[in-house]
Amino acid sequence: MLSKKCKYAIHALVYLAERYDQGPVHIQEIAEDQRIPKKFLEAILLELKNAKILNSKKGKGGGYYMYRKPEDVNLIEIIRLMDGAIAMLPCVSLNYYEPCEECVNEHLCGIRDAFVGVRDETLRVLSEHTLDRIVKIKAEKQRQL
Repeated sequence: MLSKKCKYAIHALVYLAERYDQGPVHIQEIAEDQRIPKKFLEAILLELKNAKILNSKKGKGGGYYMYRKPEDVNLIEIIRLMDGAIAMLPCVSLNYYEPCEECVNEHLCGIRDAFVGVRDETLRVLSEHTLDRIVKIKAEKQRQL
């Protein structure tokens, strides 16, 4: 399950992706529109800025904006940044691998094989969902209402 921090990060990024090339957006606007506690959002946006996904401008007309193009940021990157491993078991994680304590031989483990498949399919779906794609899906759903 995604943490609140990760969900808030995704919502804030989608909000900024919808306003790509429109200039900086003040943190208060994002917080109010997306119903994210401002203090929590400040920490999240700073982390996204440090990861070079966002940038910010200080002063009048300042705020946060997309540093990278929305089509270049996918859900895998955001989830790993905010929550760490995507895999459900540590022994199948690509970036956070650890052997399972109770496992005698992971190469003979049928459970591990099942979760390698889950991991691979999860990564495939998450890699296809960029901020740009999410914005387009949202816009299409709004048109259908």
